[in-house]
Amino acid sequence: MMPPENHRSARFVVDTMLGRLAKWLRILGYDTRYDPTLDDDALLRIAQAEDRILLTRDHALARRGGSHAFLVDHEDLIQQLRAIRRCFGEPGDTPFSRCPVCNTRLTPVPREAVALHVPAFVWRQHERFHRCPECGRVYWPGTHFERMQSVLQALEIHDPGIDDGQGLRT
Repeated sequence: MMPPENHRSARFVVDTMLGRLAKWLRILGYDTRYDPTLDDDALLRIAQAEDRILLTRDHALARRGGSHAFLVDHEDLIQQLRAIRRCFGEPGDTPFSRCPVCNTRLTPVPREAVALHVPAFVWRQHERFHRCPECGRVYWPGTHFERMQSVLQALEIHDPGIDDGQGLRT
């Protein structure tokens, strides 16, 4: 499959076998649809109708998808992400700007707005918070964020907005 003309516009729909990859594509900033209840035909329809690339480990499904499909032939997450970045370029959004659960762009929220929605210790320890306007989840740069940064380092992704010690940007 040939990479799209505008690498920044690569958008994906991911089959059920690649749920972990879908989450990480969102974390990196790729617009990624993932619904494990969708069957192969629905995934192909979405790929065509929304001009998305279907990511799959299923050889037959990749063949059926033709130019709208990409066969992910690595089992290792880092290798999967490297192959996708190599073929499709950098994501359209910055790392940590999308909800890893539902794919919606996160919005910064005032610290006071989340006081009742996060543990008291978290509220006291952190200044910056983001919320998903779709599913309502609240995000902050906790210990999970540090573990996530190790994946970015393995991918050699450097983003000054992440490296400022504050984690998620405002």
